[in-house]
Amino acid sequence: MPAALPTAAVFQPLAPDDTGMPLYRAVKRALLGAIQSGAYRAGQTLPSEAELAGAFQVSIGTLRKAVDELASEHIVARRQGRGTFVASLSRERSVLQFFNLEPDSGVRATPSSELLAFERVRAGAEAAAALGLREGDPLLQLDSLTSLGGAPVALERVSLSAAAFKGLAEKPLRERLAAQPGGLYPLYQSEFGLTVVRARERARTAAADRRAARALALPLGAPVLVVRRTAIGLGDQPVEFRSSLINTAQHEYVNLLEPPR
Repeated sequence: MPAALPTAAVFQPLAPDDTGMPLYRAVKRALLGAIQSGAYRAGQTLPSEAELAGAFQVSIGTLRKAVDELASEHIVARRQGRGTFVASLSRERSVLQFFNLEPDSGVRATPSSELLAFERVRAGAEAAAALGLREGDPLLQLDSLTSLGGAPVALERVSLSAAAFKGLAEKPLRERLAAQPGGLYPLYQSEFGLTVVRARERARTAAADRRAARALALPLGAPVLVVRRTAIGLGDQPVEFRSSLINTAQHEYVNLLEPPR
């Protein structure tokens, strides 16, 4: 991993702001910008609080409030006695934060995924709008089957900007999913520098078509939950659009709702 740039080369005193933005939010924005630019990458240590406060010319309290928000959003992580790091999206945290299916028993399990198809396609209206692209822009389209305890629970179609994921290929992706259960988000961070920090979802029910019924071992027309997700990265940039057809006969879709910050 390359060494982080010197503090003074990345952070400068904050210019006066006439928008009414609280000072700690301006500090947060500057820190986020440095992480998004790659000046500080996943796993790297940020400068000390004293160094950052001095660079921005703000109080330690203001600096800590900014870092607190970044920590609550899983963008940085504090380690006692070692400092503050840019958070790495481990398989375990990816599952805990972004995999929302639980068996009726309530015991969470690590999902496994099988890649069914990998294609280069042109963006339709829905995927283009979700990813901030134009209709017809090149996409990578991944079809996968997610299982829990060996039973298929979700048939998923993932759309990615071909420009953002240049170099992503079918064979290594298939091998990675087979060898390291836990989803795609850790791969996005480790291989492409794209960290998913939150997601926006819409859900409705539908009847299973032939494709979904066959993959999920359901009768044709059985009810499934359709969840459309836009995964959001640093700087509010869309990373992924995903449509999931979910068998909820023996599982629940669980979401934690938090007050807005």
